[in-house]
Amino acid sequence: MLYKIVLTIFLGIFGVSAFSADSPLTLTQVGPHAYYAQGVSALGSPLNRNFISNAGVVIGPQGVIVIDALGSPALGTQMIAEIRKLTDKPIQYVIVTHYHADHIYGLQSFVDIGAKVIAQNSAKDYLGSDTAQLRLQASRTELAPWINDQTRLVPATRWISDDIRLTLSGLEVDIIKMGPAHTPDDLAIFFPSERVLFAGDLVFRGRIPYVGNADSLGWIKSLDKLLNRDAKTIVPGHGPASESPDEDLKFTRDYLVFVRQAMVRAARELEPFDDAYAATDWSQYEKVPLFNAANRMNAYNIYLSIQNE
Repeated sequence: MLYKIVLTIFLGIFGVSAFSADSPLTLTQVGPHAYYAQGVSALGSPLNRNFISNAGVVIGPQGVIVIDALGSPALGTQMIAEIRKLTDKPIQYVIVTHYHADHIYGLQSFVDIGAKVIAQNSAKDYLGSDTAQLRLQASRTELAPWINDQTRLVPATRWISDDIRLTLSGLEVDIIKMGPAHTPDDLAIFFPSERVLFAGDLVFRGRIPYVGNADSLGWIKSLDKLLNRDAKTIVPGHGPASESPDEDLKFTRDYLVFVRQAMVRAARELEPFDDAYAATDWSQYEKVPLFNAANRMNAYNIYLSIQNE
């Protein structure tokens, strides 16, 4: 009975389609040889298989590069099947934009077919932490049956410590060290020949960002670093791809700047969070999807982080 009540509440907030196990995983073309899968704009649940984030695919002369692996092994396997509809070239690399569950629980499906994983070296600390293990244990309950005892955390084959241009699968790839920002281990990935930038969760499009324990000031600086890059298309970590990269980079940046400005005085003068939140005019963001689910938590996390700066 309790499950039905909770499910009814979720469906009322997010709609039936966002929580359907049949939400389609398809690859949409965003460049001459670049594609992406778009997750639903919702919180992860058994009904949507944790398919709430985006992932990218770029087909090079020698093989396939994948950006992020989605939120469950089943989704990873399904994405491999979608790639096979486009090419029979080997899937050689997965570049991880950051080690959040909705982006990495599908990694094992790619590693099991021989792909190598590239990630930022700060993720080593997370992978070895109690937090990562506890998150996985909780997901085995909260996201069952898609996350289960066979789901495992997958480390990188190659760790990146700074900006670097690599030749992978016959393509030049700029791997840009961004963290600490949304996470300590953020990467952005740019394909010059495709003019496509995969920004991970540095950019949320069409929904309120998830801040968590982010370094909000570092996040703002990282977005400034990506502005004015020669990208025709940006693929965010969540939401549809955009052919107005600077506009969407600025949306996430301006949201973070607004929340910081709303919280900074109260945080530094130790005024109550509830008072600062109530005194803020949130009207420009209230209609953005996931405002009710995420905004208050975002503001509180930023309030706390400012106190620790």
